[in-house]
Amino acid sequence: MFTGIIEETGVIQQIRFSAASALLTVSCKKVLKDTKIGDSIAVNGICLTVVATTGTTFTADVMAETLTKTALKQLSNGSLVNLERAMAATGRFGGHMVSGHIDGVGTIIKSVENDIAVIYTIGANQEILDGIVKKGSVALDGISLTVVDSTEKDFSVSQIPHTRDVTNFKGKNNGDLVNVETDVIGKYVKKYMEANRAEEKSAEITMDFLAAKGFF
Repeated sequence: MFTGIIEETGVIQQIRFSAASALLTVSCKKVLKDTKIGDSIAVNGICLTVVATTGTTFTADVMAETLTKTALKQLSNGSLVNLERAMAATGRFGGHMVSGHIDGVGTIIKSVENDIAVIYTIGANQEILDGIVKKGSVALDGISLTVVDSTEKDFSVSQIPHTRDVTNFKGKNNGDLVNVETDVIGKYVKKYMEANRAEEKSAEITMDFLAAKGFF
């Protein structure tokens, strides 16, 4: 579990693609502290398992499902990536609950300055938009952000200067892809409601049905 508070940005030292997977080596500093093989590190919001470390890098395997669902395949040697270690049980929950399991990819449609902040509009598919709630939480490339607004085609978030300065968004442009993870609690609520609607549609109004629903 992560919080969406980026600890540092790292640089991809090497990324080797095979037919349906990849091996990723990231150069960094802070997240290497106390990190050992088997630990989890979120790379642009993607939960990856450390398979090797040096004094200045860590290496992680990337499976086919991750390449398919995320923007990782757009990265190359020298790309800047957001990094966060898994949250310690004694840590502060500064952002929101982030699983590191990406729902899909969004596209930066536009960015507009609003005093000290920059408002980014992100285009996304319907599956992602179904999990977006105005004033709710969303993680973009692993960054915990609050949804400013949403429409049938996109949603917007706002970033303060500090967030841009300490993340890879300082190098983002219109048209760039971002990993999107919607709020995990919202996913469970949505699944529960869909299951209940399906049950109610298929249920006949009988005495047993009314009793089960507490009518008598």
